[in-house]
Amino acid sequence: MQPGRYTELFFLDEATAFAAGHRPCALCRREDYVRFMEIWAELHPGPVGADAIDAQLHEERLAGPRAGVVTDGAFVLEEDEPWLVVRGELRRWTPAGYEDRRRVPPSPRVITPPSLVEVLRRGWEGAVPLLHPSALVPEAR
Repeated sequence: MQPGRYTELFFLDEATAFAAGHRPCALCRREDYVRFMEIWAELHPGPVGADAIDAQLHEERLAGPRAGVVTDGAFVLEEDEPWLVVRGELRRWTPAGYEDRRRVPPSPRVITPPSLVEVLRRGWEGAVPLLHPSALVPEAR
């Protein structure tokens, strides 16, 4: 990572980036960043801007998994592995895409930071796909 430069990270999809506690880049994804900032300001009155958001997301990441209600695009931890919530089910995350299916447990351990779960609840849609195509592949029968 270069000091004073944007974070050189790339993710499978937006849901993975959110689970890791990252927001859209203000430089390379300006429209998404502006929309994200508008949603953030509605959810979090007070200081806004990349530094304030990054600080809050960092605190939420450090808090670790927590019990909570989930929405499509959020990640939970099951058997120490990340699983995506999509269409009322879980899909196991892998670096190449999503595999396997299972039911969402009654008290999931949510790993997507709470602030980003709320952004997802608002129906987040950006230029980058929220979900990798493998998340929506029907299960083979």
